Amino acid sequence: MKRVSLIAVGVILALTVVNINVARYENILNKGAVVLLALAPVDPRSLVQGDYMQLRFALAEDIEATRENSPGNGHARYAILRVDDRGLGHLQRLQAAAKPVGSDEVALRFHIKGGRVQLMTNAFFFEEGKGEHFAAARYGEVRVGADGTALLSALRDADLAAL
Repeated sequence: MKRVSLIAVGVILALTVVNINVARYENILNKGAVVLLALAPVDPRSLVQGDYMQLRFALAEDIEATRENSPGNGHARYAILRVDDRGLGHLQRLQAAAKPVGSDEVALRFHIKGGRVQLMTNAFFFEEGKGEHFAAARYGEVRVGADGTALLSALRDADLAAL
């Protein structure tokens, strides 16, 4: 009986943690700052995983170049972006903390994995047969939370229209 109780408590705890994270991500998608990030060219499709587009953001390349050319930025984990009137994010600087930022700036947290900058997901899955439609993607619409967490919410074409 004790064992069943421990298992039940473990399951409830695991589900609670998962639901808290889901609620946190939903909040970012609903209330996060909208920033458009240019996509860098990559191999657009994966035949193994079905209809899928591999993403690489130009911002990640800018961060990598800035980190390499500025010795003091080795520990920075936030990219401070200025958002222009069209919603496009432009790298201003790197820093170790999410704050302070100006009124037209957004702090986006990044990670280093395998020596490369990772902003968020590097994949966009779409309905089978829609590859031609999404091949026009030139920008990723990103929602950024107050803590710097970035979530991809949509793809946009060269005219910034949603795909």
